[in-house]
Amino acid sequence: MNRTSVRLGAASVAGALLLIPTAAQAHVSVSSPDAAREGFGKVVFRVPTEPDTASTTKVEIDLPREQPFAFVSTQVKPGWKVKITKSKLPKPVKTEYATISEAVSKVTWTATGDGIAPGEFDEFAVSAGPLPDVESVSFAARQTYSDGEVVDWDEKQTGDEEPEHPAPVLALAAASEDHHGGASGADDKDTSGVSYAFDSSDKTARITAAVAVVVAVVSLAFAVRENRRRA
Repeated sequence: MNRTSVRLGAASVAGALLLIPTAAQAHVSVSSPDAAREGFGKVVFRVPTEPDTASTTKVEIDLPREQPFAFVSTQVKPGWKVKITKSKLPKPVKTEYATISEAVSKVTWTATGDGIAPGEFDEFAVSAGPLPDVESVSFAARQTYSDGEVVDWDEKQTGDEEPEHPAPVLALAAASEDHHGGASGADDKDTSGVSYAFDSSDKTARITAAVAVVVAVVSLAFAVRENRRRA
């Protein structure tokens, strides 16, 4: 066989794999299996480690102060210590359950061990409510790495193009009758039973990756066939 042709075909495959977008998968994101308007739900923050040489050692989540949650509790997480910060509200907010003058404004997880290694992700959950009667809730996240780098995920999308560091946004399901939660609007489910919603940029990334790989494989197969024909 002609080694040059085979090498060119292999290079096409390698090049196509390099074209697979990863940035859309590296965002700090938020999802829920049961968050509904005016109800209580489990809110899950998925945190991937993007750098190749540093681990995630701290995760800070700012909760919305303009739509505060009257009740917030955190899930026990081995390997991490959690801190809840409360802040006074600009003015008291009346809810179905009580009038609140202060609310949880930040939840911070700090690694007691190695944290989240490069190429890995972890999830951090809180139970919160009552959730506001809106279509979605936006959070702000701050990710600290072992080398001292800090990344703020707090940019809001204003047009069709996604910002470099988008803020996590949670879509809320319609209110249920008992206000204890509702069905998630997510499309995909993992084995733990938690649903994850993927935005349009994730879907575009998957389609682009699939097309690139198919083109590369076809090119390699064509090169091999041509060399067999010449042999």
